[in-house]
Amino acid sequence: MSVAGLRKAAHETVAGLPREFWWLWTSTLVNRLGAFVATFMALYLTMDRGYSASYAGLVAALHGLGGVVSSLGAGVMTDRLGRRPTMLIAQLSTAVSVAVLGFMVHPIAIAGVAFVVGMASNASRPAVQAMMADIVRPEDRVRAFSLNYWAINLGFAVSSAGAGFIAEYSYLAGFLGEAAMTLGCAVLVFLKVPESRPDPVRAPAGARTPDDVRLSTVLRDGRFMGVVGLSFLVALIFQQGYVGLPVAMGADGLSSSDFGTAIAVNGVLIVVLQIPVTRFIRHRDPRRLLIISSVLAGYGFGLTAFAGSVGVYALTVCVWTLAEIVNAPTQTGIVVQLSPAHGRGRYQGMYTMSWSAAALVAPLMSGVVIDRYGADWLWGTCAVLGTVAALGYWLLMRKLPEPERSQPPAPAVPATPAVAEPAA
Repeated sequence: MSVAGLRKAAHETVAGLPREFWWLWTSTLVNRLGAFVATFMALYLTMDRGYSASYAGLVAALHGLGGVVSSLGAGVMTDRLGRRPTMLIAQLSTAVSVAVLGFMVHPIAIAGVAFVVGMASNASRPAVQAMMADIVRPEDRVRAFSLNYWAINLGFAVSSAGAGFIAEYSYLAGFLGEAAMTLGCAVLVFLKVPESRPDPVRAPAGARTPDDVRLSTVLRDGRFMGVVGLSFLVALIFQQGYVGLPVAMGADGLSSSDFGTAIAVNGVLIVVLQIPVTRFIRHRDPRRLLIISSVLAGYGFGLTAFAGSVGVYALTVCVWTLAEIVNAPTQTGIVVQLSPAHGRGRYQGMYTMSWSAAALVAPLMSGVVIDRYGADWLWGTCAVLGTVAALGYWLLMRKLPEPERSQPPAPAVPATPAVAEPAA
């Protein structure tokens, strides 16, 4: 592609999104640039503190459990308090709890604070996604969610690289550095990001009002809860890239640096391909995209059963990374499409919980399957889960409501000239 073509593509990618979105996007990037602790937590506990791998796994599970617990509560807060207050509370709580975690030495204290960190760090997600849906035009939402996902992965790639250098100097510096970056994110939101929660309106008879949308309402929404369940299955598959894949590569005699090389392909491809792929898919049928991405994810991991070298493992990573690039913004857009505007926080909270629950279940799933049956059975299970998810999307997305579109401004109506009434 020529330079002019690249400039045109870049302009089409970023054009038309409101200024508030870009401040929110910047806050996401800053937040992920400072995400050091998640990268080196296991090394910190086992190498610096001298705890066992089992204890490190317990702490990771408690961190994930905190995210599961906070997802629903943060969704309610997003609808009741507002998007901006929820983000500020979550970010300030994350900054304080991460800093405190760096000073904890007793195993019970470390585990307890890690649970709090999991709750706090996950609590801003429903608010961020609800705010993006509020401020971005319906036809631009997939593009906006894709750009946000790109910022998350770009920030995480940079922070992961920096975490190793920081850990060599001081683990405590990593904890305090993440706390400072998260605090900076909160300051940015406070100064630049306005509240976007829709104003309550008097609803016509029989329609939902803000007070009608409760968690029980979300749970009774059959189509949406089906999407949440399918999201959980897809998330279980993707999580195996970080829990099942390193174990399988180790069993094949490959080193941790070999795993780092293979999994780095995931981050590089997302940073390079997320934006052009989104430009290609943004006007295509979301049901078809979800079906294709589910199959690619399942069988991408299924191909891992045939891998034995770093190159082949990296090739399988390419396949399921393409599925991730397509699935993430499309699925988030479907969640918004199925959510009432005044209940977006609760709906996004339930959706976020599906990913948090998958992060909690995936290590247990991979451990049991690999120990009892072998890694090949794990990859076969991923292929089955991807097939089930694809069939589920095919069934659930039939007769999907037409996506909301921005209404063009009404043309000005010329004033009708006054006509003098005839004299009596």
